[in-house]
Amino acid sequence: MSAPSSKPTVSEREARQVAEAAREQEWRKPSFAKELFLGRFRLDLIHPHPMPTDEAAQRGEEFLAKLRDFCETKVDGALIEREGRIPDEVISGLKEIGALGMKIDTRYGGLGLTQVYYNKALTLAGSASPAVGVLLSAHQSIGVPQPLKLFGTQEQKERFLPRCARTDISAFLLTEPDVGSDPARLATTAVPDGDDYVLDGVKLWTTNGVVADLLVVMARVPKGEGRKGGITAFVVETNSPGITVENRNAFMGLRGIENGVTRFHQVRVPAANRVGPEGAGLKIALTTLNTGRLSLPASCVAAGKWCLKIAREWSAAREQWGKPIAHHEAVGAKISFIAATTFALEAVLDLSSQMADEDRNDIRIEGALAKLYASEMGWRIADELVQIRGGRGFETAESLKARGERAVPAEQVLRDLRINRIFEGSTEIMHLLIAREAVDAHLSVAGDLIDPEKSLQDKAKAGANAGVFYARWLPKLVAGPGQLPVSYGEFKREVDLSAHLRYVERHARKLARATFYAMSRWQGRMETKQGFLGRVVDIGAELFAMSAACVRAELLRGQGDHGREAYQLADAFCRQSRIRVEELFGRLWNNTDDLDRKVVKGVLSGTYEWLEDGIVDPSGEGPWIAVSDPGPSQKDNVHRRIG
Repeated sequence: MSAPSSKPTVSEREARQVAEAAREQEWRKPSFAKELFLGRFRLDLIHPHPMPTDEAAQRGEEFLAKLRDFCETKVDGALIEREGRIPDEVISGLKEIGALGMKIDTRYGGLGLTQVYYNKALTLAGSASPAVGVLLSAHQSIGVPQPLKLFGTQEQKERFLPRCARTDISAFLLTEPDVGSDPARLATTAVPDGDDYVLDGVKLWTTNGVVADLLVVMARVPKGEGRKGGITAFVVETNSPGITVENRNAFMGLRGIENGVTRFHQVRVPAANRVGPEGAGLKIALTTLNTGRLSLPASCVAAGKWCLKIAREWSAAREQWGKPIAHHEAVGAKISFIAATTFALEAVLDLSSQMADEDRNDIRIEGALAKLYASEMGWRIADELVQIRGGRGFETAESLKARGERAVPAEQVLRDLRINRIFEGSTEIMHLLIAREAVDAHLSVAGDLIDPEKSLQDKAKAGANAGVFYARWLPKLVAGPGQLPVSYGEFKREVDLSAHLRYVERHARKLARATFYAMSRWQGRMETKQGFLGRVVDIGAELFAMSAACVRAELLRGQGDHGREAYQLADAFCRQSRIRVEELFGRLWNNTDDLDRKVVKGVLSGTYEWLEDGIVDPSGEGPWIAVSDPGPSQKDNVHRRIG
């Protein structure tokens, strides 16, 4: 039996339909961020700040102490960077202390940590070595444990989770050489054959795939008599005949990660290993990522804390023109940005994580915003540290050490963080995903009005529904608590944060008005206005971060834990954020989007090809996208088992 070699060809509309069918359709629980985009500032959903139980906190703190000792004594980040590999003994040690099972329930041999403490652990591990943080995150955030926790049968949980908790490393395989964020074109197939499915295809950028024991694989099941078919999730044993890890990929950063290319040729997978029904694979993947994406902000928080430490120590020691460089305003502004933004990133991460633990709110937008905002701001933090360090920021830690200075890996952190803006949803894709959720209420009542394929009867019905919705909604965008000087008075201390919350409330309504106007203006063409949608999302991200920073500051004040200093940092962050928000609002309508489209057409048609004269292209020969037709592997298997 052989799978068809032709890749699926789909139209833009078909691709959107696949993505739409995979997203969660209903909002069964409240969402702070969803309400924010609708112009409703529901502070009650996040304040008072939710907290873990005493039992959860004790369990988490006990493991953090154990993990800290392990990281300080067993993890050599410089060695991992130099050799491009996590030593086997480090991975074995992580297994021994239970780090593979942080998010797995205790009934299956895991530690049963909350999302809050899981992310604190990833922050700690990632500070010792980002590659270690990625290993643990890919295994638990998107690998086998999370999909099984959400969608697995009891029998699957009992079979696989104890292994994942202690011995087996897992990986998540969705991306293909010619398929990224457009899964409608997924080419890997799973053909039913008796009690099995037969997998054929190639998967790219399989983080942990080089060392994994278990895989979650997304493959297309063909439609058939009595079969829905569609993209489906499977748990696959990596020692199954026909699986070949053909390449261990190398990158500009995260040099220790075990990321590869995995080929499946006639791989038999028992039907009992299918997760969920046929056709549910994308929904499983997207639901898994709702909380799985929170692992990326954890790595950004780790980087922010480290960058702040280095900026503080270096800027006090390095003198220029008779005083430490920290006292020069140009450098001081960078340090202030690093400190304030790190505070906000931790606030966003902890709030989103605790909301995930409580399960009172739908956090699909909050988790996506946390990933988007942290990956962008974390990169900026690292870039500012490199600038503060000057030439030493560009110099490698090994070179610094060789000539007798402290081995500070600033350039490595910059390289390591760069990928966060790309994987688990690039910034551009996250803008579109979040924008889709942000306008969901509008599409629910008025979507048929702008759908060219709907009948006049459907449009008339949608018009009536929309009239009722907007008659109630639009008047509420005119005025609100943000216009009252006494609103949010409990946040007015020595430093006044209440003004920032009033700003958030007013600008949430302003953002909702702008979104409504844009939908009225562009209607069905709204989805093509990616520049506008991206700015809408970025404004929402800033408003969410401001809210989280203020709520965290008040929490710390109430606990007597650096409350005064937290208020100062929250105030600094909100003032910096407000400047960015004002710029983004200005760029909603005053931008170069139309001109940019014209320039792009010129670039692609060769109009400006003369501009490329005078250089030599150092790129090697070869196709832009590797051939990935199904068939037996022609390469050696570079998979290796740990322990």
